[in-house]
Amino acid sequence: MVSMGENMRLPKQEIRAEYKEIAGKIREDFSKGDMERDSGLTRPENVEWEDDISYGEHGEWNLLDVYYPKGTSGILPTIVSIHGGAWVYGTKEVYQYYGCSLAQHGFTVVNFNYRLAPENPFPAAIEDINQLFTWVAAHGKEHHIDAENLFAVGDSAGAQFCAQYAAMLANPEYAAKYDFKMPDIELRAVALNCGCYDMEKRFNGKDRDKALAYFCAEPEAFLPYIDTMSYLNEKFPPAFVMTAQHDFLKDDAKPMAEALKRFGVETEYHLYGDKEHKEIAHVFHCNMKLPEAGKCNDDECAFFRKHIK
Repeated sequence: MVSMGENMRLPKQEIRAEYKEIAGKIREDFSKGDMERDSGLTRPENVEWEDDISYGEHGEWNLLDVYYPKGTSGILPTIVSIHGGAWVYGTKEVYQYYGCSLAQHGFTVVNFNYRLAPENPFPAAIEDINQLFTWVAAHGKEHHIDAENLFAVGDSAGAQFCAQYAAMLANPEYAAKYDFKMPDIELRAVALNCGCYDMEKRFNGKDRDKALAYFCAEPEAFLPYIDTMSYLNEKFPPAFVMTAQHDFLKDDAKPMAEALKRFGVETEYHLYGDKEHKEIAHVFHCNMKLPEAGKCNDDECAFFRKHIK
C-alpha cells in the first residue's frame, strides 16, 4: 500500500473473507450480464487498435488499449474511458466495443485496466488512473493521442473516479491529499455516466457493502478523501452528466449537475429513456445493440467536439 499525503492516516486494511464474498458475487452477476450484452459483437472494420500496452508496474492491471479510426496518421482528440464495476469488477476487454464506438466518432480512445478491490483496496485504483494520465502525457503522441485535447468518460464507479480525478486536477487542495505527482494536463470536458458522486450518502446507505469491499475497512475514515462534492470549484471541466429512467443511481446525477452549475461550470444534464423501456437502465450506453446507446454516445461526442481547441 502506498502511503498517502500527510493529512491521511490509513487504518489497517485486511482482505477479509466477507470482502472477497461481496466482490465475488458482484463479479459473477456483472460478468454474466456483460457476456449476454456483448454476445455476437465484433470490433468494427473501420477502427484500428493497439492492444496490451503497459502504462505502469502492475502487470495485467496496468495494460491499456488504444482505438482510432482506420487510416489515422496523426494525433486526434482523445477520450480516456474509465470503466465501472462497483470498484471490484471490470477490464478493458469488457469495454472494447464501447471504446471502438467512440473511436468511430473521430476520436482516439484509451481503454485501460486498473487494480481492483478488495485484492487492491483504496487508493490503488486512483493511483493507477493518475499513472495512466501520466503515461498519456509522456507517450500519447506515439499512439495518435492529442494530449492538448483530452476528454474523459466514466460510468458507474468509473464516473465516480472520473469526477474525483477531474476535481483533483481542478483543485490543488484536493490533489494535495494524495502523495502522487499529478501530470500537467487539462481535461477539456468530461462525461459522467450513471455515476455516484455524494459518497457519504452512497456509503452510508444500501451500498455500504460495496464500500467495505472497496476500502477493506469501515468507510468513514476514507470519506474525506473521496468527498469530491466538497472540492468542486469553477475550474472543473465542462461536464455532460447523464442517467437513465431505470438507472438505480438516477438520483445521484441531477444533484451533481446542479452543484457544477452553481460554480458556473458548463454542464448538460440528460435523462434518457422512459418508464416503458426498462432496458434503458444503468450504463445502457455501453450496450451497442441499443439505438438509445448510439444516441447518448452521439450526444456526448458532440459535446466534446464543442470543446476541442
